[in-house]
Amino acid sequence: MLLKKLRWIIKRHPFLYLTRFRILSKNSSIEAIQDLSYNDWNAKEDIPPYFYEINTKIFKDGKPDADLELIKQLVTWLYSHSKVGPGLSEPSDKALETLLYGKGGVCSDMAQVFNNFCVINDIKVREWGTTSAPFSRDNGGHSFNEVFIKELNKWVLIDPSWGMLFFEENKEQPLSVLKVFEFSRKRQKLVFSSFIRNKDITKSQVNKNYLNPDITPFLICAYRNKTYDRYLKLYRAYLPVFIIHFLVYLTNKSYHYKFPLDNYKSIFS
Repeated sequence: MLLKKLRWIIKRHPFLYLTRFRILSKNSSIEAIQDLSYNDWNAKEDIPPYFYEINTKIFKDGKPDADLELIKQLVTWLYSHSKVGPGLSEPSDKALETLLYGKGGVCSDMAQVFNNFCVINDIKVREWGTTSAPFSRDNGGHSFNEVFIKELNKWVLIDPSWGMLFFEENKEQPLSVLKVFEFSRKRQKLVFSSFIRNKDITKSQVNKNYLNPDITPFLICAYRNKTYDRYLKLYRAYLPVFIIHFLVYLTNKSYHYKFPLDNYKSIFS
């Protein structure tokens, strides 16, 4: 238990947290990220077989025709069959297994698992994060997703940890990530809700992760699931996760962060 706590402290130390952003961050634009998706770097055959096994259970009675309904069914099933806990930093199939057996997992684990299910179900998906700028110890960041819904012909923000969508007041279509932040910064009314039955989301949670004025979003790009799975399986038992990620970085196959709205250097001010 003490060793696990020590590992967590090292992993979340501000120096490592900020160093990651210094190395991996790039300024971008709304236009430049418009068509980017997790699917660009991850083919269906790159996803571990265990995801296909679980996918069969999730959709044992068939898949909905509409993308949004398929996503809701997927998230609802994952929520009802998993429990949050310590961050995992494991190969994706092991992370899924751990999530489903109630032994751990945080928002970034759920977002990553969700990515892979979207790929095998032919849904365009991408993963976002938020952090505070300037950096604050009180906000360790948050991970969530965005899916391209074909029947709406638009990207839609979805938080798979909460089953949450955002809406413009008195509108029925859910909003994209960039629209949520546009509305928030203009102080326009936003509505959020969970499609998971009896799931309560507090305003303080949403403010901390999305709507506070110091929050800035970034898109996680070029994450190659097959590459990270291979490195984690080889070295996880011997090396800290940040060292493993640095090894991938040295091979020029690392993910990176694109900041479409703000200068990433404001994190360090």
